[in-house]
Amino acid sequence: MDTPDGSQLQTFPRRLLAHRQTRPTRPAYREKYLGIWQTWNWSEVNAEVRAMACGLASIGFKRGMNLAIIGDNRPRLYWAMLAAQSLGGVPVPLYQDAPAADMAYVLNDAEVAFAVVEDQEQVDKLLELKALCPRVAHIAFEDERGMRHYTQSGLVSLAQLATLGRAYDQANPGFFEAQVEAGLGSDPAIILYTSGTTGKPKGVVQSHTSLIAAGTGGVGFDKLTDREDILSYLPMAWVGDCLFSLAQAMVAGFTVNCPESGDTVLTDLREIGPTYYFAPPRVFENMLTTVMIRMEDAGAIKRRMFHYFMDVARRCGADILDGKPVAAGDRLKYAIGKLLVYGPLRNVLGMSRIRVAYTAGAAIGPDLFRFYRSIGVNLKQLYGSTETCAYVCLQPDGNIKFDSVGVAAPGVEVKLADNGEVLVRSKATMDGYFKRPDATAEVIDANGYFHTGDAGIFDADGHLKIIDRAADVGKMNGGAIFAPNYIENKLKFFPYIKEAVAFGNARDRVCAFINIDMEAVGNWAERRNISYSGYTDLAAHPQAYELIRDCIEKVNADLASEAMMGDTQIHRFLILHKELDPDDDELTRTRKVRRKFIAEKYAVLIDALYSDKASQYISTQVKFEDGRTGVVSADLRIVDAKTFPSMERAA
Repeated sequence: MDTPDGSQLQTFPRRLLAHRQTRPTRPAYREKYLGIWQTWNWSEVNAEVRAMACGLASIGFKRGMNLAIIGDNRPRLYWAMLAAQSLGGVPVPLYQDAPAADMAYVLNDAEVAFAVVEDQEQVDKLLELKALCPRVAHIAFEDERGMRHYTQSGLVSLAQLATLGRAYDQANPGFFEAQVEAGLGSDPAIILYTSGTTGKPKGVVQSHTSLIAAGTGGVGFDKLTDREDILSYLPMAWVGDCLFSLAQAMVAGFTVNCPESGDTVLTDLREIGPTYYFAPPRVFENMLTTVMIRMEDAGAIKRRMFHYFMDVARRCGADILDGKPVAAGDRLKYAIGKLLVYGPLRNVLGMSRIRVAYTAGAAIGPDLFRFYRSIGVNLKQLYGSTETCAYVCLQPDGNIKFDSVGVAAPGVEVKLADNGEVLVRSKATMDGYFKRPDATAEVIDANGYFHTGDAGIFDADGHLKIIDRAADVGKMNGGAIFAPNYIENKLKFFPYIKEAVAFGNARDRVCAFINIDMEAVGNWAERRNISYSGYTDLAAHPQAYELIRDCIEKVNADLASEAMMGDTQIHRFLILHKELDPDDDELTRTRKVRRKFIAEKYAVLIDALYSDKASQYISTQVKFEDGRTGVVSADLRIVDAKTFPSMERAA
């Protein structure tokens, strides 16, 4: 049992032992393998973690060491985290799709000697890095396919490691319990590396106390129980997955479900029917894109019915969800729409059972937010960062604002600096950056406030609105505030636009780069018998330009109606000849735009946008998944977009 001050449950391994006592037969983890869901209860998970921890100890892993975790979301990789923590070690999850060179930096910076990985692909990456990362001496792998003829020293399967662990446990009775008992809440629980938008990634050290504080606050805020089901499919190296799939799961004791693969996530989502769901805006955008594509291919009657009831939903759906008064006629229409449209749609999306859904990681467009809430999905926003365990602001049920990230979460102090920067203080704030006291001192002041780097404002009800990254907010020559992320999110609401990069700081007007969404625009083109050979060809097609111009002009009309934003309408744009890609260093692994890098790499295109040119030739080197490089060249068209009189000028 927990003591009043929570001292007995101050670490995750202690909470793991407590779940075995209080809910031994409740499902703790599920994984879909070869089309069949496998389930482990809390008692079985305890046995697996114990064997893995003792196995690690048998090959030399000790308190204070760091353990790299690389792979897709797999129960045994989560158990490896808990096993390392049980021994007083620290898991360091890496992005599984990162190229070997990017992994080398993190492995060396975190001084990693032991790694637990998913499969042959990740083993090959680490073996390739032997010369660059000589400290990595032990690699344990889960999937044994393709590993039969690997004879390098230090390689061991997780099955073999567990066998070693059970023998070690038997030979050293009481060892595991003593190691767990020695753990303190102040011990480091995990090191998460930042996405590195402005430089090399930094290792954020979060203690058990900080993660449990964030997990406990979120569980209490949304009244989560051990009966929740979540789907864990986002990168384990991302703080969002750490909060939901580790911290909150270990606090509440609910079930973590891992999909079979990245390609089957939507199918697995429908099968599990989670009650609690988390996804970045891009996932919700992709789902909506898929819906819109299907509706365009549907018959005329279905299309008319869909659009009619979606108009009803936009008018009153969110108010009904929030329990606000709605006219009887609209309630009746909404009830019919729920039967014919909203219910089946939520079922197709795998959202029939969702009680609470969250999005974070980037700003979400109000229209996208309104769509999901209007069909009855309790989608809310949270705000946080890696340094705050993704725990700063939450949106309370019944008090949702589309343009805010909510109010300060329980136990969190939020205030604004004189320049509008958001400052945060709470138990969930990091201990510091790994081996970087200088960088830590730059972001945590003498009063313990973490400087987020985000610019925000509070409204009259105490809701926080994030404008943009403070470093990205600029001014146009005419004096208007330029917030590129705000504009880009409006553009990305359209299913045809996958990425956008806006320019305007210290300029007379705003211009933009656009990446088309290949699936959505490809489907649109096929229905119009437009032939194309690939992304570059489709992106350059005149009709694709007209499609994107229409989207931009709708955004311009929207911006014109907003106070302070009318002068930031987009005057000229081009569609890039290649998709922005993390492998080409244009995006972070969490798909955040690296603005400075893009501005330098595509300086010739930016100059052309701000000239009278109607086109610009460019040749760009790209990296392929297998490590090869190539060149993509194109003569890009530059097109003007219609702008509208702003509200301020009209007034």
